[in-house]
Amino acid sequence: MKRTAIVTGASNGIGKAISFAFSKEKINVVLADLDQKNGKAVEAKINGDGGNSKFIYCDVADPVSVQDLVNDSYKEFGSIDIIINNAGVSEFESPFELTIENWDRIINTNLRSCFLLTRDAAEFLKKSGGGSVVNIASTRAFMSEKNTEAYAASKGGIVALTHAMAISLADFGIRVNCISPGWIYDGQPDKLRDIDHHQHPSGRVGKPEDIAKACLFLTDPNNSFITGENLVIDGGMTKKMIYEH
Repeated sequence: MKRTAIVTGASNGIGKAISFAFSKEKINVVLADLDQKNGKAVEAKINGDGGNSKFIYCDVADPVSVQDLVNDSYKEFGSIDIIINNAGVSEFESPFELTIENWDRIINTNLRSCFLLTRDAAEFLKKSGGGSVVNIASTRAFMSEKNTEAYAASKGGIVALTHAMAISLADFGIRVNCISPGWIYDGQPDKLRDIDHHQHPSGRVGKPEDIAKACLFLTDPNNSFITGENLVIDGGMTKKMIYEH
């Protein structure tokens, strides 16, 4: 039986690239997102190219919506084998102006959603004999710009949640890893400056496809010795010492 992946935030950017990459590997893809227009367009593109995908509207901050996503995905494809917790929101706001409501919205969308979807899907992953979860964190879990408190807290929480759930779910053959992307750009290449690329030790800004390739690697059953890990994909920027001369 073909494996099935649920990808949240699948309508755009990194989630879209991950969905295309899985489809090319003959994996069924559930495209979960609030953005119905772009989600349906991704579904049409994948299916038109011979893949098998289904867009399902989901608000990952809503526990009922997440449970419905899991149930509908299983009904559609008969198995759940891979979870990619990619959906998230990023906002810059002074800690003196950040409301509790907005803090909760960012934490619930970025962090709580990873717990909810992984927990709810785990029952179906067990039916498949195990599976793989990849959470998309960020290098902002370890370093920051000003006014990113809620986002940084959510991404730091994802890294910790990853190793906690990797241990809790190990007995069921479920591996849990995460990826911390750095600067990933999904726009027109000519909008980037030379300095944007050259400041990276890798010599370029990242692309969504860079993260998609890592998801393929981490979810490959042949890589079953990898769990609880955080893979930083940032062109070397978090290893670079920066001084002003």
